[in-house]
Amino acid sequence: MPGRGSRVCLEEITRDNLRAFLNLKVRSDQEGFVAPNAVSVAQAHFHPEAWFRGIVADGTPVGFAMLEDWTSMREAAHEAFRKEPYVGLWRFMVDARYQAHGFGAEALKLLIARARTLLPDGVMLTSYVPGEGCPGPFYLRHGFVETGKLDGIERVLRLPL
Repeated sequence: MPGRGSRVCLEEITRDNLRAFLNLKVRSDQEGFVAPNAVSVAQAHFHPEAWFRGIVADGTPVGFAMLEDWTSMREAAHEAFRKEPYVGLWRFMVDARYQAHGFGAEALKLLIARARTLLPDGVMLTSYVPGEGCPGPFYLRHGFVETGKLDGIERVLRLPL
C-alpha cells in the first residue's frame, strides 16, 4: 500500500492496466466534481487534443489525469487556444483511498512540468464546480489563480507557465 513519500509517476493506460484505472473512484460527496474515469477514457479516444495518463504511486494505480493539448495541432485548435495558447487540465482525480497522501500534489507537479515543456510561454487552465469538497482550494494552493471567468457553472483558473 503506497503512503507518504511514495514515488509518483504518470503511466500510460493500456489494455493491461485499464481496469485498475477504471475502478478508481472519488468519495461519494465528490462525484459531482469530476467525470468517471471510464467516461474520460472514452472521450479521449474521440478528441485528438486529449492526453491522458494514470497516476501511479509505488506501482499502485491511485488516480487519473487528462490534459487538453493543442500544441501539435495549432491549425486545428479552436479560437480560444489561438487567442491565448494554453494547456488545459481537463480531468484530474485521486481515488478516495489515496487522498491526503500527497499523490495529487506530486502528480499535479508532473502535469505542470509537462505543460511547461509543451508551451513554455503559455498558461495552464483548469476549471472546477464550486461546492463543499470541491478541488478549487487544492488548485489555488498549487499556484492557480481565479480568472473571474465561468465555463458554464465551472470557475476557470489560470497558471502562467
